[in-house]
Amino acid sequence: MTTVPQADLVIVANRLPVDRVTLPDGGVSWRRSPGGLVSALEPVMRANDGAWIGWPGSADEDEFDPFVEDGLSLVPVSMSSQEVEEFYEGFSNGTLWPLYHDVVAKPEFHREWWDSYVSVNERFAARAAEVAAEGATVWVQDYQLQLVPQMLRDRRPDLRIGFYLHIPFPPAELFSQLPWRRQILEGLLGADLIGFQLPGAAANFVRLVRSRVGHKTHRDTIYLPDGRPVRATAFPISIDTAGFEELARSEGVAKRAEDIRSALGNPKKIFLGVDRLDYTKGIYSRLRAFGELVRDGHIDVEDAVFVQVATPSRERVEQYRILRDEIERLVGRINGDEGRIGRPAISYMHSSYPREEMAALYRAADVMVVTPFRDGMNLVAKEYVACRYEDDGALVLSEFAGAAQELRQAWLVNPYDIDGMKAALLEAYAADDKETGRRMRAMRKTVVQHDVARWAADFLHELETLPEHHDKATRKPHAG
Repeated sequence: MTTVPQADLVIVANRLPVDRVTLPDGGVSWRRSPGGLVSALEPVMRANDGAWIGWPGSADEDEFDPFVEDGLSLVPVSMSSQEVEEFYEGFSNGTLWPLYHDVVAKPEFHREWWDSYVSVNERFAARAAEVAAEGATVWVQDYQLQLVPQMLRDRRPDLRIGFYLHIPFPPAELFSQLPWRRQILEGLLGADLIGFQLPGAAANFVRLVRSRVGHKTHRDTIYLPDGRPVRATAFPISIDTAGFEELARSEGVAKRAEDIRSALGNPKKIFLGVDRLDYTKGIYSRLRAFGELVRDGHIDVEDAVFVQVATPSRERVEQYRILRDEIERLVGRINGDEGRIGRPAISYMHSSYPREEMAALYRAADVMVVTPFRDGMNLVAKEYVACRYEDDGALVLSEFAGAAQELRQAWLVNPYDIDGMKAALLEAYAADDKETGRRMRAMRKTVVQHDVARWAADFLHELETLPEHHDKATRKPHAG
């Protein structure tokens, strides 16, 4: 095993920020993954001799040696196919994901999944302990690694440890279903700073720590008996706003946006949905609402089309296969009933696209429809706003997406209320330029001021300046 370089900043995430590509000659190369997290943390990592720990994405491989790709120090962690099934598809996405998303689907609780979750978290913690320099900052990312902070603190009490949860954190009534609720809470309390998307999620966590573990708390601070304070607070994540706007303004994207409109028959209005194919995203309900508007004569297929991009997701999981079949049947039924030759009501694509194509779709779309049943943030809504540099376009947004807390000028909807959603879609469809311009200007101001670089800088600054000790009288934690 190659000696691992010591790093002053260590990012620990489920995946590495690169995807493995097999070349025609059988060799291996790496391609940078798309996504705002990589863009936000790359300059910080370069400035701090940073390292990124994560899984390379393939199972049953021997542990890769650490390597450098495009100047980034990357440290792989291996996983067996059984661990991918039990830790990733099982506990992470069959237990935690639905539980944390308001039980939109029923979570499953299996002890062997939990055992795998513990062992994989231990492997990540051990790797981080090996890579981190003396007194380094370690920033652990997301729900797959909630035990890592305390496991890492046990090994390396000299470190500053931050944790960020990218998805919602549920209220006590839901979280308490989890048989391993105490272990998760105590795992997270290994961090000095725990970041959430919304203040309500942070408050849920603090309340649970007080009631389930018994630690003393005050507002967003938890006072541990060993004298260490833990802060739990909101840091709403964002996007590379300037990068998206620059892309949207580019000649190639402008031309592609025109081509998309032309390929769709130059309708008066294009509605757009862009989502990972997931039961939390509300795709079925939104398409049903649009189909009813067409059926009832409120929208004519000669005037408007709904483009839905559904990026493939977790295709080995049965629930996702069922969802895909349901959506494809619905699209077929609506197009069969309401479409005309060359004019489908819905243009549906089950595929993933590069950033340039997404920017062109955002530029082409007159009405962006983002209607999840529950979402930690939803960056698609912010990406659309960033690309509307002419202050035009309308955003219909679920009030249960974290982004609704910031993008208040969107047409906010309850995705469970089909009639309410239809009314909002019609309003956005019929809104004049003055109305859409007023709303879009305000939303653009928000995403420009609060971009992903500021998010990362704010979190790391808070982590570095937190007091290391408190002098509060504490109570003994609850037993069990």
